Order: sequence, then structure tokens, then C-alpha cells
Amino acid sequence: MKTRRSGRGLVGLGLTALVLLQSVGAGAWGNEGHTYINRVAAEKIPATMPRFLRRAVVEIAYLGPEPDRWRSPSEFALKNAQEPDHFIDLERVSWLDPLPQGRYEFYRKLYEKRAATPSTDHPDDYLPEHVGLQPYITMEVYGRLKAAFREYRQRQAAHQPTRAVEQAIIFYAGWLGHYVGDGSQPLHTTIQYNGWVGENPSGYTTEHKIHAQFETAYVAANITAKDFEGLVKTPQRLDHPFTDYVAYLRQSNTLVENVYALEKAGGFTGKGSPAAFDFTTHRLAAASQMLLDLWYTAWLESAVPVPEHPAPVPASK
Repeated sequence: MKTRRSGRGLVGLGLTALVLLQSVGAGAWGNEGHTYINRVAAEKIPATMPRFLRRAVVEIAYLGPEPDRWRSPSEFALKNAQEPDHFIDLERVSWLDPLPQGRYEFYRKLYEKRAATPSTDHPDDYLPEHVGLQPYITMEVYGRLKAAFREYRQRQAAHQPTRAVEQAIIFYAGWLGHYVGDGSQPLHTTIQYNGWVGENPSGYTTEHKIHAQFETAYVAANITAKDFEGLVKTPQRLDHPFTDYVAYLRQSNTLVENVYALEKAGGFTGKGSPAAFDFTTHRLAAASQMLLDLWYTAWLESAVPVPEHPAPVPASK
């Protein structure tokens, strides 16, 4: 469940309170889906990657829902700071292609757009916290994982203890899985995240319940890891992790109407429909595959030497 503006501007105070309450402990795929995504990916780690990671399936699976455990109002600063990490409304940045690779470059572009938008056209829709920061947190955690893999390689080569960095790697790998999972859920890539807004010729639901019904209730009642593990294949190295990940998000965004059409047909009610089962398992598998590919790419890239930090330049007097 995402807590942010609707496509029609600020939601009413009553709805805002309701969404805040619903968001606690909830997120794309819910506890079960996030756990399954991480578990399936971890079980597919190839023998060419470190053994300690292949043996950490239980820990990595547990960490799948971890960022959703940081969304309680009782930790206001934590919840507030990372709420936009779980989504990106791609419709709001259709004018920005390609997306800049850096978080702060993205901020600048959004603030420039906001400044140029008339007050009658909802300029605050372009605030970063309303657009969402999904690809940026994902690549930042990916970078942490790659750096930790590099440290692991260096410590191994120097015959130094590696247990501490192994623990860091397991945490980063599991943490990364949450955001990759968010990205495979189409409703985390769109302004149509929890009830259709704007023109609605197909008569899709406008009630604020489709999000949790699909990703949490339906998955918990009808899907297991075994239902999609066979769809996840041997990992492939990503040539351009950021670009490839944004393409993954854009692909997910093309499936938004599929979610609404399935809901309209009763696909997520009770035991659901075969079409809903097929759609959902393929979305979960897409997340596990991308996660596995990112882990594999981070491991391979960690072997590439990096330049030493340059010496600081003395400040001029």
C-alpha cells in the first residue's frame, strides 16, 4: 500500500488517515509475496557465487519484507524518509526520458518541472516524494551490495576474516529484494495505484482497495513460492543495470490495466481465476529473475578493479 497523493491532487483528510493506517506493515506483495520472491531467487544462486550466500536462503527470504517493517508511524522519521522508495509514478515523468542516473539530478529535473507548471495544474505532483524514487533506492542498495562483494574478494585474497562482510552482503542482498519486488507490481509504477483516477472508459474500480486485494490478500491466499520457482532461470549479467532496471519498471507499468481488468472480472476474489493466477505468478517470477540477475551482476562487477580514492585537494587560501 502506498501513502501519497492521488492523480487528482491531495486526498481528503479522512482518506489520508485511512491509507496511513492501511500502510503499516503492508507493501507490494505483502509479507508472503516479498518472502517468496527473495526465497526463490536465493535458491537459484549459481555455484559460481559465494557458498555462504547460497546457504543464506532463510535469512534472505526473511529480509524480503524488511523495508515494510520500517513503515510504522511510531518511527516517524524512518517512515517519512523512505516512503517514496517503494514506488515511482512513471506517468508523471513521461516527459523525462531517459531518467537521470543520479537521485539529485532527478530532484533537480522535478523541481524545474514544478517551477514551470501553472498553479492550476497541480505543480506539487512533481515533488520527488509524490513522484516516487523507486529506481534510485534500488540502485543505491545494489551499489552497497557490489561494494561489499568487492570487500569480500579483497579480504579473501588477503587471507583476512570475512564473516562480518558476509553478514553485510546477506543483508544488502535481502534488502535489495524488497525494492525489486516492489518494481514488479504494476500498481507501484503508476498514478493508478489504488483505484482508477481520471477518464475511465473501461469502468475500472475507483474504490481504494484493489492494491491490497491484489498484492496481499490474493497472494497470501492463493500463491506459494513453488508456483513460480520454475519460471526463474539461470541468471544473466546485466550490461547496464540502471537502464535495464528502468526498462523492467516500464514493462511493469504496461501491465497496469491488466490488473484492473482482472479485478473487474473477479480474478482476485476468493480463489480467483486461472488468468489471475497466471498473471500474478509471472509478476512474482519477474521480480525473482531481476533480483537474481542483479545479485549476479554485482558479484561479477565486484571483480573489476576500481581506481583509488584521489588525494584531497588542499583548499585555497
